[in-house]
Amino acid sequence: MRKLYICATALLLTMSEINAQTVEQWRDSLSAIKSKIKSSPYSSDLHLRKAAISIELHEWDDAMEEYNYVLGRDSVNLAALFYRAYVNNKMQRYENSVNDYSRLLRLVPLNMEARLGLAYSFIRLNRNGEAMAQLNILVTQHPDSASVYVARADLSKAMKQYDAALLDLDEAIRLAPADANHYVAKAELLIMNKKKKEARKMLDKATRLGVSRYALKEWYEKCR
Repeated sequence: MRKLYICATALLLTMSEINAQTVEQWRDSLSAIKSKIKSSPYSSDLHLRKAAISIELHEWDDAMEEYNYVLGRDSVNLAALFYRAYVNNKMQRYENSVNDYSRLLRLVPLNMEARLGLAYSFIRLNRNGEAMAQLNILVTQHPDSASVYVARADLSKAMKQYDAALLDLDEAIRLAPADANHYVAKAELLIMNKKKKEARKMLDKATRLGVSRYALKEWYEKCR
């Protein structure tokens, strides 16, 4: 069995390699990639780049066709699996997305982005219990990542488990105290729990971290 050497960042097709472009420029890039594909031997990289441009153009069917083609030749191509799952979500084919993320996680079980995607797909299917199970795994696998606690807090909030959500936001704040978004999220929960004085303190911390008071006007008004 061949070994798979890959880190989380290497899993993702490097979209940052392609600078932000206009739609016309994307179309020009797509034409150039198509020409290369026609004149070159099979290259998964070229097909993945073509699919990436199709994603930028929101041409989901074309992107799906490319990922299917790559996976037809290499069923464990990690980038193709990840982005096909992403496209399936965009096309609201959530069961297919679950299948792709699950396949991917069997190959790279510690990949955070894939497990977050799987949790999101379960949420879209109204399978919150399964989504929570994935987020619990993430917290175990990545206990030093504030983002996984925030994700679990969001789901707990949606499930009206406010105390659990607050605990996770406290942990996110401990891990990333300079992220103003965590304080705003906690303030929202505190307002929902009628703890307006504590909520206002959270909003004040967010403003000290650079969030404009005007942007938080609605939340401050709810603290009155």
